[in-house]
Amino acid sequence: MSIRVVVADDQTLVRAGFRLLVESAPDLEVVGEAVDGVQAVELARQQRPDVVLMDIRMPTMDGLEATRQITTDQLLAGVRILMLTTFDLDEYVYQALRVGASGFLLKDTPPADLLAAIRVVAAGDALLAPGITRRLIAEFARRPDPAPVAPAALDTLTEREREVLALVAHGLSNGEIAERLVVSSATSKTYVSRLLAKLGARDRAQLVAIAYETGLVTPGAG
Repeated sequence: MSIRVVVADDQTLVRAGFRLLVESAPDLEVVGEAVDGVQAVELARQQRPDVVLMDIRMPTMDGLEATRQITTDQLLAGVRILMLTTFDLDEYVYQALRVGASGFLLKDTPPADLLAAIRVVAAGDALLAPGITRRLIAEFARRPDPAPVAPAALDTLTEREREVLALVAHGLSNGEIAERLVVSSATSKTYVSRLLAKLGARDRAQLVAIAYETGLVTPGAG
């Protein structure tokens, strides 16, 4: 069964390029194109895609607001957002994850890496452009948040679950967590699934945010 993708970008040539690239993969298909955030939200509701490739800078409604509307719609809980931009700026990455994006890549990302990113995000994992992950996630603790996550949110977690959450926040994959804790990959995956359920998080990106916002992990800790 193909991974269904919506492409949202205000530039016609960019959309066409992404469509050609996505449809070159046998396991991916484009089910719609949007020229702005308004259309992106409408298409997400109509098509229920697995992944939306979302440009940040678009007219009428930008990608950040469109992402916020999609990720806060309970009917679209299965839709993942992969943000794409030409600007490697922490501010954009920070805001994108704040509003619920599952991944962030630059538009000059190699084609094979972009296709791999779509698959990673569709599978429910978080993905950030190489080289910015740890610099970005530490930013959560440096920014004032109008509605921070209370430390009490962690009260339902066991000590091992807190340990796993901290490792997720440092960017470790399930396999790396399993190696660090000397458990099987299946066990590691189970821990992450429990964290998602207990904390009401959409995916690993939100687990990262929760770890920093509750103070479980602090900048420089590692």
